[in-house]
Amino acid sequence: MSDFRFFPGRSGEIQKKSDAVFIVSVLLLWGLGMFTLFVSTPDTAERLFNKKYYFVVRQLIWSVFGFASMAFFSVMPLRFLRKHLGIFVMAIFILCLFALIPFFGFQRNGASRWIRIPYVGRFQPSEFAKFAVVLYLANLFNRYLGQNDVEQKNFLYPLVGLFAFVIVIFLQRDFSTGLFVFMVGCLMFFVSGARMTWFGPLVLLAIPAAVLMIVIEPYRLMRIISFLKPDEYMMNEGYQQFASERAIISGGMWGAGLGTGLVNVSRIPEVQSDYIFAGWAAAMGFIGVFAYIALLVFFAWRGIYIALNCPNRFASYGAFGCTAMIVLQSLINVAVVCGALPTTGIPQPFFSSGGSSLVVTLCMCGFILNASHCDDTSDEESDLEAYKKSSIKKDNTRLESFNGVEVTSYE
Repeated sequence: MSDFRFFPGRSGEIQKKSDAVFIVSVLLLWGLGMFTLFVSTPDTAERLFNKKYYFVVRQLIWSVFGFASMAFFSVMPLRFLRKHLGIFVMAIFILCLFALIPFFGFQRNGASRWIRIPYVGRFQPSEFAKFAVVLYLANLFNRYLGQNDVEQKNFLYPLVGLFAFVIVIFLQRDFSTGLFVFMVGCLMFFVSGARMTWFGPLVLLAIPAAVLMIVIEPYRLMRIISFLKPDEYMMNEGYQQFASERAIISGGMWGAGLGTGLVNVSRIPEVQSDYIFAGWAAAMGFIGVFAYIALLVFFAWRGIYIALNCPNRFASYGAFGCTAMIVLQSLINVAVVCGALPTTGIPQPFFSSGGSSLVVTLCMCGFILNASHCDDTSDEESDLEAYKKSSIKKDNTRLESFNGVEVTSYE
């Protein structure tokens, strides 16, 4: 396993070994997701589409595109990606705006989060925005080399981009996704070296803004109230949560088994999407939930390990952001399904039915895999040279700072 490589004919000096352990963790998570759809959604699919395995077949088709995208991002040269990253980010941002236009967008339950594609179906641009935001921030953080107060201004550019994506996602009435993207963006800021004294006040301002966003929308406020008073709303606004918890309890320690043992799962509204993890918990019990958390921790460890050991700063930041996106989203979804958090619209990576979520998740896995075998530091050298030129003072004194080490030189 340790000898696995993409392009095995290349020498080790050009390309490091690819992380086969990480690939195994991805395949295991995807396999568990497909198994859960297979055992949890037949009744729902037959009732809605008269096809017992509609969601399973649909997920398999999207998996082909997802793994192709994963392979593409795992071998794409990082210099090429950075060169064309502006086009990619702008295209995703424009697609997020298109979702707000009635002719292009598709509205469901009062939210405009989808775009119609002829002969293909719908896709959700806000899912792709997660990946775009991670790459956008990683690229700009890679250019931030200094530690002095003047260069704190460099954080303005990634901050503006982050807020632009968050705002356009909010306009789609996708509050949970917008808030989640902002949270991961903040985490990437901290990892990149942003000072709390500079960035902290902005986070504090975001708290009352989030409260305001909840209060102005009645359905969001009802989700909070039904979460705080579940017994009073279990048969209306809180029914989905109530049904999910009942299905999880039916799993017990060892699981209720398949077939008729999952009758409580079929009673969860739209179990194939945000509450699909309840199907896994019901079928496999507490042991299955523990096994999933252990696998997720293993996936997180491997992703962070890759990020910390990657010599390319852009790939390192990007790998960390992608890992954080997948792991935190998974944990939030599990918390919602188990009743520890109010209902959100955040899907479970690898598990929830939906092409947008699956493809983007596998794209991020492909980028992490790219970072695992990346051995290109040429971009670091070019960024350092650009920084040196920008830091030359009028008195021919130059203050250089690289990787936290400051050196003063004289011409």
